[in-house]
Amino acid sequence: MSTIASSGPTAVPTSIVWDAALTAYDFGPTHPMNPRRLDLTARLSEALGIFSLPQVRMLAAPVATDEELLRVHGSGYIAAVRAVSEDPGRSDPGHGLGTEDDPAFAGMHEASARLAGGSLLAADAVLSGRTPRAVNFSGGMHHASRDRASGFCIYNDAALAVQRLLDGGTSRVAYIDIDAHHGDGTESIFWDDPRVLTVSLHESGLTLFPGTGFSNEIGGPNAQGLSVNVALPARTGDADWLRAFHAVVPPLLEAFAPEVIVSQHGCDSHRDDSLTHLRTSVDAQREAALSISRLAGRLCDNRWIATGGGGYSIVQVVPRVWSHLLAIAAGQPLPLRTEVPGAWRDHVREVYGMDAPRLMGEDAEIWWRSWEVGYDPANQLDRTVMATRKAVFPLHGLDPWFD
Repeated sequence: MSTIASSGPTAVPTSIVWDAALTAYDFGPTHPMNPRRLDLTARLSEALGIFSLPQVRMLAAPVATDEELLRVHGSGYIAAVRAVSEDPGRSDPGHGLGTEDDPAFAGMHEASARLAGGSLLAADAVLSGRTPRAVNFSGGMHHASRDRASGFCIYNDAALAVQRLLDGGTSRVAYIDIDAHHGDGTESIFWDDPRVLTVSLHESGLTLFPGTGFSNEIGGPNAQGLSVNVALPARTGDADWLRAFHAVVPPLLEAFAPEVIVSQHGCDSHRDDSLTHLRTSVDAQREAALSISRLAGRLCDNRWIATGGGGYSIVQVVPRVWSHLLAIAAGQPLPLRTEVPGAWRDHVREVYGMDAPRLMGEDAEIWWRSWEVGYDPANQLDRTVMATRKAVFPLHGLDPWFD
């Protein structure tokens, strides 16, 4: 039985990209990037009634063509991915392929290109006006750069979506990345492009891969201040994470005035995630998605493309966070006290032998102290935020102390 209202006054037409073929992006049974997290997200969203909402349009992901991939990737790199895809016994460390993070597997090119095709399809849905919003929760491969795989990412679907928007006539795109890891690949692709603002809120490179994303990394000579990085201290929890987000993201987006927002919602900042050292909750990540939704509504006439990303607690965290994201995109957020459907919990118990969460939230305390309350130089989080604001706010006509 559906647990979400069939429609409502705040409903927003939304395209959701989902195709079981997307689970072919599979580095093997011991790799953290387990495709079962996608299957579980789809099953939970379907059980909650999100897929059947009247304003939701379901789309099957196509495989991106080489011509499409060439918009952000080099021809030599695409050829290298094809080569290891056809012969997984090969490795190409120069292109980041066949490594511990990105082991080669049969069909790698097609599986990766399908993830990319899903985000391109999402961009097309927004460009065409069929729906103002689109979500590809299988995407968010933000570490892939123009000529190299990195951090579980082969083709950068988020960058491809941004580029498709630009090629389609969009003048300004804001890319917001809330994954626990720095969105280095996407940033590098648009490093010197004045049409794209990239904002990454992540654990500091002093304690986490890829070791980049500090406040002084502000963009190329033609795009000064358009690469924005908030390098959060390890063990940052909900209140500080949301304080940092609201101290940086809304004022910069208001100054930049994007026509479309593209966001990456890696949920590996959760306190239960095994690969990072942040301490957020499902509730806080839902709150961040709500904030991005409001920004899209206020600044972009609702034009918003959202992707997934990292997230390695595949039962307890990922399905809930991304189901919340889908419901929020469609304009019908799920209350945190919503019960997780029994059929989904039974599936988890039967297949995984574990108890699934009973509620869609965690009863976390997510109140944060607004930046307007004041800057505390003795607080490590505040020093981090101020470093970012000092580095980029003046380049946008903003005062780092007050805006």
